[in-house]
Amino acid sequence: MTETAAPEPHVLARIEGALGRLTLNRPAALHALTRPMCEAMTAALLAWRDDPAVSAVLIDHAGERGFCAGGDIRMIAESGAGDAVEARAFFHTEYRLNHLLFVYPKPVTALVDGIVMGGGVGISEPATVRVATERTTYAMPETGIGLFPDVGGGWFLPRLPGETGTWIALTGVRLKAADTVALGIHTHFIPAERIADLKAALAVAPADPAAVVANFAAPAGEAPHAAHREAIDRLFAHDRVEDILAALAAEGTDWASAQRDLLLTKSPQSLKVTLRQLREGRRLTSFADNMALEYRLGGRVVQTHDFQEGVRAVIVDKDNAPKWSPASVEAVDDAAIAALFAPLPSGDEWTPLPGLAEG
Repeated sequence: MTETAAPEPHVLARIEGALGRLTLNRPAALHALTRPMCEAMTAALLAWRDDPAVSAVLIDHAGERGFCAGGDIRMIAESGAGDAVEARAFFHTEYRLNHLLFVYPKPVTALVDGIVMGGGVGISEPATVRVATERTTYAMPETGIGLFPDVGGGWFLPRLPGETGTWIALTGVRLKAADTVALGIHTHFIPAERIADLKAALAVAPADPAAVVANFAAPAGEAPHAAHREAIDRLFAHDRVEDILAALAAEGTDWASAQRDLLLTKSPQSLKVTLRQLREGRRLTSFADNMALEYRLGGRVVQTHDFQEGVRAVIVDKDNAPKWSPASVEAVDDAAIAALFAPLPSGDEWTPLPGLAEG
């Protein structure tokens, strides 16, 4: 009989010198995160946190198809079509990982070489050093599937310059490295051909990854979004989606019309949830409080019509013709939106891993 080799784990965790290295290893799914992947990363990070032999952590990915395209959306949708227990368990575990990275006491470097969306943003944005390449494509596209930009989006996006986070979250726009570096989403640009050398250098001198990465960094180029910054900050500053749409319509430029047309393809419910999420997130002073808010939303939104329909249209049937309900932002019931944000019973609220205070 021929022995069949055991499949490789979806997260490769090992120590190289004084560098703890986490490699996403699910290339066929663009490294989309599953609950076991989040658990494996959390276990390794906790083991390395108090290990004096580990000075820093590196998060990267196998292959060249992308860093991480998000979470396991099919599983989440299937669970949301029922009791959503499995979806909530995934969110609880994933958000604990996001928070652990946010408060991690050792420097973390994320090599975002390729597509990074949703859950991939959640495990890279808390990193101390965030490296983009010419292959990087960043987006938070959740409003296009009836969801909202979770995994810390309510914290990170409102803290980008001006209203760029609002623009990114509502439109789901895809950005390349010139824009992400200019906005501070990523800290450095490095040509992809130098990534292997960078990894080797980090393994040799992991204690100060920012200094190591700076030796490899290059100019990211002119940021295309910069030409529209004044308009973004002005037109997306409103606290009602209706007012943003009206402002875009009144602007009278091709760019503003294109943004309005894009918003009109998104879930009206998701647009309202997302704008409120970002406005509330901007006022919060604790990342843990933000994750608790997103957990309340996540477990409820996955059971809504728009999320189920968005996943059907974009991921399952791929007809890209979702039938949103309500079909317009004016028809969305504000009381229904408020209910999605309501606190959970005390025993059901999200909590960080024990002992992880924010300092």
